[in-house]
Amino acid sequence: MYSGIPKTSQKRVVIIGAGFGGLAVARKLATYPEIQTVLLDRNNFHQFQPLFYQVAMAGLEPSSISFPLRKAFQNRSNMHIRVTSVTSIDTERQEVETSTMGAISYDYLIIAAGAETNFFGMKNIIERALPMKSVGEALALRNRMLENFERALISDDLDERQGLMNVVVVGGGPTGVELSGTLAEMKVHILPKDYPELDFRQMQIYLVQSGGELLEPMSRQSQIKSEQYLKKLGINVMLNARVTDFDGKYVYLLDGTKLRTDNLVWTAGVKATTFEGIPSEVMGRGGRIKTNAYCQVESLPNVFAIGDIAAVMGDEKFPDGHPQLAQPAIQQGKLLAKNLIRIIRKENLVPFKYKDLGSMATVGRNLAVVDLPFLKFQGFLAWLTWMFVHLVSIVGVKNRLMIFINWVWNYITYDQSLRLIIRSKEPIIKSEVEEAEPTHVNPS
Repeated sequence: MYSGIPKTSQKRVVIIGAGFGGLAVARKLATYPEIQTVLLDRNNFHQFQPLFYQVAMAGLEPSSISFPLRKAFQNRSNMHIRVTSVTSIDTERQEVETSTMGAISYDYLIIAAGAETNFFGMKNIIERALPMKSVGEALALRNRMLENFERALISDDLDERQGLMNVVVVGGGPTGVELSGTLAEMKVHILPKDYPELDFRQMQIYLVQSGGELLEPMSRQSQIKSEQYLKKLGINVMLNARVTDFDGKYVYLLDGTKLRTDNLVWTAGVKATTFEGIPSEVMGRGGRIKTNAYCQVESLPNVFAIGDIAAVMGDEKFPDGHPQLAQPAIQQGKLLAKNLIRIIRKENLVPFKYKDLGSMATVGRNLAVVDLPFLKFQGFLAWLTWMFVHLVSIVGVKNRLMIFINWVWNYITYDQSLRLIIRSKEPIIKSEVEEAEPTHVNPS
């Protein structure tokens, strides 16, 4: 198969994944003429994951939090982007096998494929729960919620209506907290206007967390305040509660509790994306690839890993690897680009040290919690801080402007104008048409 990538005297760096880490390292490498960079991703765009929940809750268009990769690298002749999936890695031959182009050779390989939803091996939940690790999954959740309200309108069965309206969110991290808070505000300010025939006092929102606190990595002060905010919004916060099963109608907890719902949203955990060909001995907790302080994979000096998929060793504050957040990935990507140039130029490498810029989460209108290295605060100022940080982090001036306009409009009107049920339509292939057509028998 043909990749269209020319062979040159440049050192070829192949990057798997265009998330925060992959995009950061690619942008830096594209400025060095002595390197040929090949960026591989299943999508032709970068996704801003922290705002997936706003797409799911009809607050933002998917295009507002997505940025075309090719636009980011226009006029860079040493940059090659291919939309494909990596099926395996051959570290001996220094090749990555792809689903559409066959093998692509590399001089240096950067694995930045991120993480995927961890269902902890529960088959029914894998099949029936709604995850939210991509723009597509966020849209699927939006469609499901809106379709269920439409179905509830025409149901004369009280139990069925209850199941269609109730929502159980599993996972007390930032995504679960932010999704629950937004849904609670929609329940009060938006949905009763769209569906006046439904009694939204019957709608129950549950946030189920297996641990004893929400927002586990944050300060105790922020954990307590976020729980208070959620309860004030009418959310049933259930701590020390572990989900064991979901049959499509009931969520079952370890203590025997049953929660009636057709809608289980799963934000409970992630696991690193895995690739065939990576030695098992370099795999750490959660499937993360163990690297040294320079992001080099153990025993593979020309293979690197960054972001959620990596457990970078050597930082005393984070002995098991850094948090699976955007900032560690971005910082690792920027430093790795510089270190690759140092390797090529035979210069000394600089070890990675994570600069913790803080963490934050929003619960609802005027409600947020912020932990900075030097200050912790909550409420309206924290909410403004959260909005500013996320707005400047978005890739693309147009995206920032569109998000700002949407946020201002939503704040003034208490409304989200994107409550559209959008279904994809696949073309019917000839064999399917032939199977669907009845066989006509000539009566004569």
